[in-house]
Amino acid sequence: MKAVIYTKYGPPGVLQLAEVEKPAPKNDEILLKVHAAEVTKADCEMRSFNFQVKWFWLPLRLALGLFKPKNKILGVYFAGEVDAVGKDVTRFEQGEQIFGASRLRLGAHGEYLCLPDSYTLAAKPANLSFAEAAAVPLGGLNALHFLRKANLQPGEKLLINGAGGSIGTFGVQIAKSMGAEVTAVDSHSKEELLRRLGVDHFIDYSKVDFTKTGQTYDVIFSMVAKAPYSKIIKVLNPKGRYLMANPRLSNMLRAPLTSLLTDKKAIFAFAGETQEELLALKEMIEEGKIKSLVDRIYSFEQAAEAHRRVETEQRSGAVVIAAQQNGIT
Repeated sequence: MKAVIYTKYGPPGVLQLAEVEKPAPKNDEILLKVHAAEVTKADCEMRSFNFQVKWFWLPLRLALGLFKPKNKILGVYFAGEVDAVGKDVTRFEQGEQIFGASRLRLGAHGEYLCLPDSYTLAAKPANLSFAEAAAVPLGGLNALHFLRKANLQPGEKLLINGAGGSIGTFGVQIAKSMGAEVTAVDSHSKEELLRRLGVDHFIDYSKVDFTKTGQTYDVIFSMVAKAPYSKIIKVLNPKGRYLMANPRLSNMLRAPLTSLLTDKKAIFAFAGETQEELLALKEMIEEGKIKSLVDRIYSFEQAAEAHRRVETEQRSGAVVIAAQQNGIT
């Protein structure tokens, strides 16, 4: 089968298209024909071994490969079709269209992928293409996880820092469906997109520091690792919640003290990406409460270009990769 592989860490140019062995499902696994998969910031960080949160360096180096990558095929979030099932599989049948996450198995940037049927997988939303469905799990699962952790209530004021990314755009939509008043913080190039998604207020971070506007919020949801912790805590209302999707180690250490010594909470619990959450997203999509956003679709041959697109932070929605572009949109 064809797959985008990398055999050493480095810039996008280390990616190459290769023929690799097609996997065969074990008794409890399904074999998926991958129609589309998202290219994420995490894929780029693993490829380059350059992570925003530096304290992850040693454990990740040991897990991913000390001198070269152990798993040569990147990709976690995908949509595809069940090609075959192991004899013990009961959840899925051959021919079903599904979407989901491969967790640390990775491998979604290949034509075929084997996963246990216990993984976070569900029938593809009927109103989405494969490309649109592949763009859902990363942003949707993380946004839903954190907003549930915040126990967001109708009428509450929510600020999303880094609102134009995969998690942020789903966060905007889910928060609006919950009845929140949403302020989005991002670059000017993302304003039009975020306005279309329904944000009530927009702040261009290159011109305005949201911690100095005099506005306060019930919930602040941040994807920005370098966000100023103390300043953010100060602009939370009483009983406010600070959600950190990309925390630095120092902020993780400060969070329990904030929750213990003040009436505010700082939360960094990582998303479990559960089956129930994926099904909840599917229902919201099919009911028209939220939608998937695809920026561009690239072929396997254009994998390096797709990675560069993600790294520029200029995308408006998810960047998707596919073995064959025809028929997935």
